[in-house]
Amino acid sequence: MSKTQKTEPKQILQVETEIVEYKEKVTDSLEKEVVSFLNANGGILYIGVKDNGEIVGIKNVDKTQLQIKDRLIFGVSPAILSLISINTEFIDGKTVLKISIKEGSEKPYYIKSKGLSESGAFIRIGNSAQPMTNTMIYSFQNKSFPKSLITIESPEQELTFADLFIHYRRFNKPLNDNTFSKTLNFLTKDGKYNYLAYLMADNNQVSVRFARFNDAGERFELIEKGIEYGNCCLITAIQRILDRFDVENITLSKLTGAAHRIDKRLVDEKCLREVIINAFAHNDYSYGMLPIFEVFQNRFAIRSYGGLVPQLTIHDFFLGVSALRNSELMRILKDVELVEALGFGIRGILEIYDRNIFEFTDTTMYVQLPFDKDVAGSKDESKGISRGIGRGKSRGKSREKILQLITENSKISVPEIAEIIGLSIKGVEKNILILKREGVLSRTTDTKSGEWVVKER
Repeated sequence: MSKTQKTEPKQILQVETEIVEYKEKVTDSLEKEVVSFLNANGGILYIGVKDNGEIVGIKNVDKTQLQIKDRLIFGVSPAILSLISINTEFIDGKTVLKISIKEGSEKPYYIKSKGLSESGAFIRIGNSAQPMTNTMIYSFQNKSFPKSLITIESPEQELTFADLFIHYRRFNKPLNDNTFSKTLNFLTKDGKYNYLAYLMADNNQVSVRFARFNDAGERFELIEKGIEYGNCCLITAIQRILDRFDVENITLSKLTGAAHRIDKRLVDEKCLREVIINAFAHNDYSYGMLPIFEVFQNRFAIRSYGGLVPQLTIHDFFLGVSALRNSELMRILKDVELVEALGFGIRGILEIYDRNIFEFTDTTMYVQLPFDKDVAGSKDESKGISRGIGRGKSRGKSREKILQLITENSKISVPEIAEIIGLSIKGVEKNILILKREGVLSRTTDTKSGEWVVKER
């Protein structure tokens, strides 16, 4: 990154230009100037030269070089090590530092401490660094964001999409075998399946984790050993998580002083659904991880990766400003009616819960939905209360049909069952859960290689 070279005394440009900036010494604006060149056409930053071109030099060259290098490596994002070179030059008998900056290929670049915002992203216009507007930032991201679902190559190329086709058929939007890859933007520029295709494939290896914790937050045994909601088409995984929380979000009753009964679910249904869908829709899949879902004694918790969408501030988020991280994924979720064009939204959540249910870091968003205080106190005393599914011994016709189909084909998928018997996936999942709890049905594993096992009745 740094070299020392001797040159003959020479005259440098007397005025700053679009590609040349002078600094008498290292200042707080170092990152700002470098970022502005990265987001434009590159340029040169001289340290030891006044604004008017007068050479004053620098004294402690080695220390200054190290200071500059550390600040740029740790203070600017995305990584810029290969785009910066620092050379020592001797001009008119004095030592100056010449920082050569290439045009970046992963725009927009920004100052980490300020974030990807108008106060952190700059671009060189004329002979000065100007703040980038949110519109400019968003435009740059659309053009060159390096880690989108459609640019990351799928780790597997032998993919099948049976469940995806079923989901589309259920909403009268059948996919064409020959064109669906292009229609859904499943291919990279090289014609290979991308990560969006991988997420929608039957045979991916992405895990959706679900766990239960005790009051102290110490992990203990999962509710059902071996349960796995991933390793399948992402739409199927989302529906399974929604169904699971529909079961967990039980309805409890509380008698008031006037002998009236209040029936409430542990958390608001619309808010819970919104948080779950948003976790999948805005997750940064370049981390290689899917959202994590947790159940505590007094709350549901959902963690997704990537933090806030880069062009949003926390203020924007709570105002309900909408921004997409995965536009192609959102399109598919709309196609299968998991999301609507205008959903419940953050503002809807904030009408019911305080904003402190949201926690943000640079890499995660963590949402905790507390149980309703009116009914949460009676939760532990209500072991036999309805959890939204029947517990009787009788099996309806739907369950008998499910058992018949599974007996005929032990590898049949839930979406296939739903399509054949005319139930929603949610309905099939609930009936299967009843059959499992009655001890009639089990599964060797919940991965694609698993099989259903019907026990003697």
